[in-house]
Amino acid sequence: MKSILEYKDYRLFLQDYYDERKRLGAFSWREFCKNAGFSSPNFLQLVCKGESKLGKPKIANVAHAMGLVGFEEDYFREMVTFGNAKKDAVKKAALLEMQKIAMEHRMRVVDSEAFQYYESWKYPVLRELAPMMPGANPRDLAEKCKEYVSAEEVRDILIFLVKAGFLKKDGDKVYSQTEQNVVGSKEALPIAIRTMHKEMANMAARAVERYSPDERYFSGLTLGVTEEASRRIVDELEACSKKILSIANEYKGSNRVCRINFQFFPFTDKIMEKSHD
Repeated sequence: MKSILEYKDYRLFLQDYYDERKRLGAFSWREFCKNAGFSSPNFLQLVCKGESKLGKPKIANVAHAMGLVGFEEDYFREMVTFGNAKKDAVKKAALLEMQKIAMEHRMRVVDSEAFQYYESWKYPVLRELAPMMPGANPRDLAEKCKEYVSAEEVRDILIFLVKAGFLKKDGDKVYSQTEQNVVGSKEALPIAIRTMHKEMANMAARAVERYSPDERYFSGLTLGVTEEASRRIVDELEACSKKILSIANEYKGSNRVCRINFQFFPFTDKIMEKSHD
């Protein structure tokens, strides 16, 4: 069985543990539950199926039943916290703690660089801007940004972008983009991206008053949709995003950094069709 440090989903970890014990000899869900102090003989099976969840008071019992001690028990606790959390802040804290535990034991599990990259608009903007201004110092780059960023922040961000592999340093104050996309685990990346979406939405709201119509384009529709129409609209937005990126890549010598937001969200709850008897 894989090390616990290779897991992020505690349900999958429990299932793999059960399957491995079953493969090695007689073992049942009843025995597993009994060892962990549950009166229900199939509670942990329901947890693995996503039909129930492991509560905080029982985490230590289950960990001990599985023979987890020390950092493995700590990692398991954070993994359960992450799996059960509803709020992004709680999920992020648990993932970062998992990262810390894993790094201390020489195994990288979650992608903390993705969190940092999406922490602020400054990272993706400077990743685009720095290659456009070869030889520019941090203060020059800071002064080109519409939103405030200090020269010290620019310097630190450039160091991070190079270290994390998002930029390559070709000479003194000369940068180029690598082909590396911003990647992270399927658990971590959506949380990080939601943080960026919130910040970009706030910046878009300010842009309505900040820039004249010839500098920005805003448009919107309020419409009724079906489930099928909703899926098709999302597909069309994704296709449009790819087309816009393709257009931008056709041109060399970019001279400014811009942002496009596509926003499609519900204004009302679903209206359930009434039955006519």
